[in-house]
Amino acid sequence: MLLWFAGLSFVIVASVFASPAIDYRLVILGSVIPVVEMFFGGPWILHSLLAPVLIMGSVMIIFRGKRLKQRKWLGLPIGMFIYLFLDRAWAKVNLFWWPISGLEIKTGDTPTWEDPVLIILMEVVGAAAGIYGILKYKIHKKDNLRLFTKSGQIQRQIMRNQRG
Repeated sequence: MLLWFAGLSFVIVASVFASPAIDYRLVILGSVIPVVEMFFGGPWILHSLLAPVLIMGSVMIIFRGKRLKQRKWLGLPIGMFIYLFLDRAWAKVNLFWWPISGLEIKTGDTPTWEDPVLIILMEVVGAAAGIYGILKYKIHKKDNLRLFTKSGQIQRQIMRNQRG
């Protein structure tokens, strides 16, 4: 289940922050990284609040005094925060607050999307959100696509026009 997280995180962050300096590729990456954990017997730290907080703190420390680099790399933990929201990890208190709530992660604390019809519907919604974002921010146009693939950014003028 990747499109649900990738498509929605891109549109949510681009709409809320409307920042041309964020690397939206990192937002998308941050929103799907925790999924990888599930293939290795997870969930673990990437499904808790600890991981994005540590990464956000690291970005702020590593790029101290370099505001544009901070803005760019904050996309990674922001994507991870969006993942926690979209995956309903916040509804599993022991997992979300790990290790504050204890070191053990119980199987019942795992966020699940067991209904295959629901999973397919969510993926369709994610794909639609991604397509909407591509059209809204004109990423399908040659110059904008080049900017997005090279830097992860959306053209500044397009972001200004979308603010209203």
